[in-house]
Amino acid sequence: MDLKVAQAKVQKFGATLSAMVMPNIGVFIGWGLLIALFIPTGWMPNKHLNELVGPILTYLLPALIGYTAGANIYGRRGGVIGAFATLGVIVGSSVTMLVGGMIMGPIGAILLKKFDKLVKGKVKPGMEMLVDNFSLGILGFILVILGFLAIAPIITGIQNFLSAGVNFMTKRDLIPLTSLFVQPAQILFLNNAINHGIMVPLGLQQAAEAGKSILFLVEANGAIWVGTALAFAKFGTGIAKKTAPGAAVIMFFGGIAEVVFPYCLMMPLTILGPMAGNIFSLTVLSLFGGGTVGPPSPGSVFAFYMMTPKSSLLVNSIAYFGALAVSFAVTGLILKFVRQPNASKMLSSFDTAAVATAGPAAPAVSEELQTAEKDDGIAVAPKNQLRHLNRIIFACDAGMGSSAMGASILSAELKKVGLSPEVDHMAVADIGDETSRADLIVTNESLEPRAEMMSKGSLPILTVKNFMDRTEYQRIIDQIRTMVGDTEDHVTQKQAAEETAITPQVAEQVLEKPLFPVENIVLGASFQDKNAAISACADILIEGGYVKPFYKQEMFAREEDLSVYLGDGVAMPHGLTQSDSILHSGICFVQVPDGVDFDGNTAYLLVGVAGKGEEHVQLLGQIAQALTEDNNIQKLREAKDKQTVLSILKLSEH
Repeated sequence: MDLKVAQAKVQKFGATLSAMVMPNIGVFIGWGLLIALFIPTGWMPNKHLNELVGPILTYLLPALIGYTAGANIYGRRGGVIGAFATLGVIVGSSVTMLVGGMIMGPIGAILLKKFDKLVKGKVKPGMEMLVDNFSLGILGFILVILGFLAIAPIITGIQNFLSAGVNFMTKRDLIPLTSLFVQPAQILFLNNAINHGIMVPLGLQQAAEAGKSILFLVEANGAIWVGTALAFAKFGTGIAKKTAPGAAVIMFFGGIAEVVFPYCLMMPLTILGPMAGNIFSLTVLSLFGGGTVGPPSPGSVFAFYMMTPKSSLLVNSIAYFGALAVSFAVTGLILKFVRQPNASKMLSSFDTAAVATAGPAAPAVSEELQTAEKDDGIAVAPKNQLRHLNRIIFACDAGMGSSAMGASILSAELKKVGLSPEVDHMAVADIGDETSRADLIVTNESLEPRAEMMSKGSLPILTVKNFMDRTEYQRIIDQIRTMVGDTEDHVTQKQAAEETAITPQVAEQVLEKPLFPVENIVLGASFQDKNAAISACADILIEGGYVKPFYKQEMFAREEDLSVYLGDGVAMPHGLTQSDSILHSGICFVQVPDGVDFDGNTAYLLVGVAGKGEEHVQLLGQIAQALTEDNNIQKLREAKDKQTVLSILKLSEH
């Protein structure tokens, strides 16, 4: 099995478990407070109130898990039969049956849903309520007995085996070694499967017996991620350094570890910091009898201390802040002495995964069940097929530069094969409002996760790595033709050339100010770094009266957020979307014979852009066409005079 497929399956399984547990975390916390306060070693020992602890753990929590698991699949009816079926394994087992609820809840809901679908339309009028009630009752009756007699012993055996393994590791002080695989699994967003599937069920059983458990902190120690974020804030570079303080605050007070995971993904070696911090924490807790009475969820400092019993206050504090310090120190050393990658592009790929995972868990159901939820008689097109192709969204980060050029190239190439959909460019952030009026999204590879989030998965997404590579567009067109079932050329290459020939139409328009006069062309320039190159483009636009001086800062901000390097030696410095600093649309061209480094990529041609409204879009399209045809990039690199540049780009001064 492909590694990415396996990872996706584990993530999906973890999301399913999380959707069963997370809606009930408040009850887990309430139960933990009962332990912290009223057990004999608690803050306020009370024998009478302590009688609540056992029944809640034994009956309520597993039944809630069973109800929630069933409800995620089939609404209230699924939840009711899920809780009913779970009672069989609860009574039939001597151990806490959270896992039993995770199994019986979905089984009951799936079977009831299939039965209801089978009899739909076959029940006589007036008998619907009778059939609904008796079908649930009879099916639940069968499942509760099956759970009691057959399934409970199996789950009990599995859980006893896992408990024995944990006890073996605990007695030999091996629990800290779990950090070697738990923390790497966390940054791959596999943590839900580990925490909710193993640690929480076993931890609850230990807490019921001993009043606390170290297992709650194997995966949920937020201190290690606070330390990691602080290290990036102190020793990181670029956008990682700027955003890490906010991530540290969110993690410390809010307990959302997923906001820190992207920093480790950006530089995988830094995972050694959280691993070392958690090993320290678990070692202290193991040696000196620490632990919490329940899962500290979310993993904030508040939840940590709310779940800390009186007897472990000092040990837990040492473990928490010691882990923070160790994680900070190890991560900091790595950042200080190991070369750091460009954070801008990489963080943009990961931020959505953090948001999606950190947010409230959505009910996770199988593809079969999702399909079954659709109304009868309505066929749902597979995601890799298109019923029609009327409109394509071409999205980039700002919605102004690279997407405008890409949209123009794609539209022209589509016409060559007889397809004429509307191709609109826009910012990724604006996709959400347009999905109902579009059929397909095309975007840069690094922006795909954000496009997926903004479209809520409602549209197919195709990606391009290099905006200036025409073969990338040909690959996309081949995919589109497959999706629409079109494999025949409808026009000849000659017709296509005539239809897509570049004309000076836009250049001949009477505008307030010429978009691309000869004064905006600079040949033979040289720059020490990309900042100097971007500054030079900004100066041309400022001196030409196209933008206010502050636009230069916006151009730097855009590069910091996402690289303006397009590919094939071309960079397109531009500012932020809908900037108030733009007075008139304008474009400049700068030739850099020796090249200038853009984070590992060498740019030889710079196309500076200040776009006001939509009047610059067609011109950008013309430039894009010119740059990708007839070896024109090489010709522009070798151009000796400005008129050659204008003739290649087919624009006039007006």
